[in-house]
Amino acid sequence: MTAPTAHRAGLCAGRVVAVTGAGRGLGRAHALAFAAEGARVVVNDLGVGPDGGGGERSGGPARAVVDEIVAAGGEAVVHGGDIATAEGAASLVSTALDAFGRLDTLVNNAGFLRDRMLVNLDEDDWDAVVRVHLRGHFLPLKHAAAHWRAETKAGRTPVARVINTSSGAGLLGSVGQGNYAAAKAGIVALTLVAAAELGRYGVHVNALAPAARTRMTERTFAEAMAAPGEGEFDAMAPANVSPLVVWLGSAASDGVTGRVFEAEAGRITVMEGWRPGPTDDRGARRSPAEAGETVRRLLADAEKPGQVYGAS
Repeated sequence: MTAPTAHRAGLCAGRVVAVTGAGRGLGRAHALAFAAEGARVVVNDLGVGPDGGGGERSGGPARAVVDEIVAAGGEAVVHGGDIATAEGAASLVSTALDAFGRLDTLVNNAGFLRDRMLVNLDEDDWDAVVRVHLRGHFLPLKHAAAHWRAETKAGRTPVARVINTSSGAGLLGSVGQGNYAAAKAGIVALTLVAAAELGRYGVHVNALAPAARTRMTERTFAEAMAAPGEGEFDAMAPANVSPLVVWLGSAASDGVTGRVFEAEAGRITVMEGWRPGPTDDRGARRSPAEAGETVRRLLADAEKPGQVYGAS
């Protein structure tokens, strides 16, 4: 994918956007798409491998994205901090303020995979994945929200936006990805809480469950993510997801908050989460056997859950 042509006008003209994990894949596509709509972009990336290890832990991939944006006439800066640390998350916000004087939109996207079946999943792999996905969402959100709260208290209520990155694995589960699925489910809950808490400060918070070809998916779901033949629509291109992210990150998304969306190819879906289904209240305590009878009856009337990814 080549950098789109940047221009001063656009849906996000005048806005400053920070995108984590923006050196490759979805984050890169989001950064380029925001720049094409007039935003100035803070491009965060550590430059590590797809499992969070190896790599040079440098700003190389982030620098390449910044160079693309600048070459197309846009404005962008590199942030190479670890957003799963308090220092790195705080410096993401300060980088935006130092470079551009403001921060309007935060896109939490950084992550990696360490897939194992549960009986083979060790604590280090659990902790590493939960750290980068869940803590790596919480800390940038916390520091950005603190800035926006301060702005509101100073009489400058922002038009702020946060887009968090969940996954179908977090909504339905995914065999061999217990650590990843748990973290991504946590991101949905964090999104709902943040939307409820931060609305008073002019902040809208939504979550996205994207499907696209990235380093994290092209091996795990190789067949589904395969590139198409020449001239065919590339359904799994990361750039297909970015238009929704850009709109959610713009002032045009006013009133849309606390929502979860799926985005894949040309499809956008509003996900509808947990809500009461069939219920029975007898007004008295049941025996275990009676509880079981009630559950069987209620399940017969309930919608079937979606199938866990990878389940046979």
